[in-house]
Amino acid sequence: MHIGLIGGIGPAATVFYYERIVAAFASIARPLHLTIGHTSALALSRNVAAGRAAEQAEEFARIARQLAAAGAQAIAVTSMGGHFCARELAAISPLPMIDGPAAVAAGLERQGIRRVGILGTRIVMQTCLYGALADLDPIAPAGDELAQVNDDYVAVAIAGAATADQAARLLRAGERLVRERGAEAVLLGGTDLNVVYDAAAVDFPVVDSAVLHVEAIVAAALADPS
Repeated sequence: MHIGLIGGIGPAATVFYYERIVAAFASIARPLHLTIGHTSALALSRNVAAGRAAEQAEEFARIARQLAAAGAQAIAVTSMGGHFCARELAAISPLPMIDGPAAVAAGLERQGIRRVGILGTRIVMQTCLYGALADLDPIAPAGDELAQVNDDYVAVAIAGAATADQAARLLRAGERLVRERGAEAVLLGGTDLNVVYDAAAVDFPVVDSAVLHVEAIVAAALADPS
């Protein structure tokens, strides 16, 4: 299957998806058919903050049409935050979407993790990844810390890098979810959080939502060799 990635939201996340998918296909010596379309991380963050799901879906659909013209048979949004408009996008996209939150829920269930702490954008945390984790026992930062995590994450996603202060706050937020709130693991519900967590040595379990989404993308592509 020819996969179309909607990228640029943010650039570091797009690179993460691309490198992981390439490595997966290389490991089994299978040809990879993949095209990446670019959209704006800044525009996405503004649409998420304003709740403009229809507007963001239109932008994603524009990229999906480009990907379809390039031969893609399915799309994947390389941002968990970008899935806030998944329902609206599904209604107008010319291609089916490989759903990120659904892949995350299935991956957590396979690993036997139920009480998971979530970090990401405000909407990702408040909705527990858009309701996909409803059958589990998810928890998120509260109050001012939730707002700070959102602000730090958005800044990291747009910049593709974290300052020392941003990294320290995001790591402390994850640690508190485990030490104080009883989370079995911390879910990186924001794709660009790997910029912080991959560079740090933490002594609690971390699950990267992007990794689970990539696994679902690879599985879908291999299931349909067309």
